[in-house]
Amino acid sequence: MNQGGVVTPGQFGGQMGVQHDPWFVEASPYRGNDVKGAYPDFAYSRRLEEKVKDSTQFRAPVLSLPEGLTTKRMQRRNQMLQVIDRGRQSLESPQTKQLDRHRQGAISLLTAPEVRHAFDVTQADSKVADRYGRNLFGWTLLMARRLLAAGVPVIQANLGNYNTWDLHGGIFRLSRDLLYPPADQAVSALLSDLAETGELQETMVVIAGEFGRTPRIFKVPGAYKSPGRDHWGPVHTAVFAGAGVPGGTIIGASDEMGAYPSENPFTPEDFATTIYHTLGIRDDAVWLDTTQRPSPVFEGQPIFGR
Repeated sequence: MNQGGVVTPGQFGGQMGVQHDPWFVEASPYRGNDVKGAYPDFAYSRRLEEKVKDSTQFRAPVLSLPEGLTTKRMQRRNQMLQVIDRGRQSLESPQTKQLDRHRQGAISLLTAPEVRHAFDVTQADSKVADRYGRNLFGWTLLMARRLLAAGVPVIQANLGNYNTWDLHGGIFRLSRDLLYPPADQAVSALLSDLAETGELQETMVVIAGEFGRTPRIFKVPGAYKSPGRDHWGPVHTAVFAGAGVPGGTIIGASDEMGAYPSENPFTPEDFATTIYHTLGIRDDAVWLDTTQRPSPVFEGQPIFGR
């Protein structure tokens, strides 16, 4: 799930081919480079570095059938289509068969009430909505939680639209008042919800960005009204929860400036390998690109807690 006018690399199948692309859910319209955050109550302006009113609507996929087309009628149409398809199977190319699989997937989405329920988060029970938060962050993680319950094995949920957390300026007020409160509420609600149902032990929750921020807070002349932090690669923080991860465990450390690792350095490859290992993928597994050339899935070592 993502909101933004920019396609972030790594979210699609890439060299594995389009058949491995995820369903890319854009749950809100892109508002340009100014209005960010967990609207409606926690929207902020990057330009003004302050809270702004925002009327953007959370827009989940519309999976209901057209008016007048009942589920039973849709099923009859599909049965008729299957009869026709069986008569031409011998003439089909591999590409056509792949299209059929996509079509059947689309029909399943339209006719499955549990899928419609998963996406209809703005109509959630009042207590549930209050628990997660009636804002972009809360609705996003509530949708992720419902998709998990519906059987979706891998879900990526982006909290905010493109560069919501990219605080080169206004870092103190924007973080304290408009980013941390809705994020803390939504994430804690998700973890507590999964723990209460027993699903947390079999679900890995990973919270991370693609890089860290500079240890030094400074003001960019002529660009922002107040200080912020720039991009920083040598060290940053990620959180793992669930799937047997012991809570409260801290692995690794940075130097006194928070600039470089001082012990137990791990790489992004180790980070990814930890997820693959938890999913039960073998350490000798390979993936195939569009030319059928194999590449190793594991390019690092799993990170084990103490």
